Amino acid sequence: MNQQPAKAVMMIRPASFGYNPQTASSNAFQELPPEDAQLAKRAVHEFDAFVETLRNERIGTIVIDDEPHPPKPDAVFCNNWVSFHPGGTMILYPMMAPNRRLERRKDIAEKIAAAGFEIKRIIDYSGYEKEGKYLESTGSMTFDYENGAIYASLSPRTHPGLLAIVSRDLNMELVVFNAVDRDGRPIYHTNVVMTIGAGFAVICAEAIRDAGERKTALDRLEKTNHEIVAIDYAQLYAFAGNMLQAVNRDGEKLLVMSETAYRSLNAGQVRTLEKYNRIVKAAVPTIETFGGGSVRCMMANIQ
Repeated sequence: MNQQPAKAVMMIRPASFGYNPQTASSNAFQELPPEDAQLAKRAVHEFDAFVETLRNERIGTIVIDDEPHPPKPDAVFCNNWVSFHPGGTMILYPMMAPNRRLERRKDIAEKIAAAGFEIKRIIDYSGYEKEGKYLESTGSMTFDYENGAIYASLSPRTHPGLLAIVSRDLNMELVVFNAVDRDGRPIYHTNVVMTIGAGFAVICAEAIRDAGERKTALDRLEKTNHEIVAIDYAQLYAFAGNMLQAVNRDGEKLLVMSETAYRSLNAGQVRTLEKYNRIVKAAVPTIETFGGGSVRCMMANIQ
């Protein structure tokens, strides 16, 4: 059986962080920033402090510098274009925003291998961009490695046909649903709706408006022995669904989330999560507010 917590994470230190107009139409979490020459510097400061937190917790953390040219405002969200799976599989994905396609780097495989993680095969789905079909890695898909399932919320960035292909290629079952925001618009990525860890699942079930789809997802989680931590819309908008469980070098399970997400949780939710892992928090308000993603989006997990 495969392990659910990440063995390590890969992160990209941003060179040109900023508001990305090419992603704003499908990401309601982004806010247009005021004119601020310090925006990119603040993002780098938040990134570096986050990396220091992870390393102090003895979580394997591989940091790669973004290339400054051409500018890539969302490079910090590296979990959208690449994923690393048990058995040494690396996958590259088709991205909806043209300027995000510039983030893909095949040299990453060499850097991951140099850090001690073997890459045995690379699957490249990026050619589907020419057909207008997109699937944005562990943004679009939440993996339950222990039980061989992929949970995915359909959106302009998550194509059902590509989900079926990944499901086939990784030999995993699909649990597909439609999750929408308060205004009824598709939520851009599944990893803001839910997190799966060993023994628990955090999910905003109220965002899945169709009763049948909601029941199917919750039933599957319960049958695979996940204690469900239900979050509401206010907590979803605070990125309380955007977490990652990792195991550190001492074998301790840790749940990484942002300060924003932690503050949104109630005492009962925190107690439930602490049954399964110790909570690690990082403050990334600039990245959350103007990038529209949180700490999970900043980490490509290595299984």
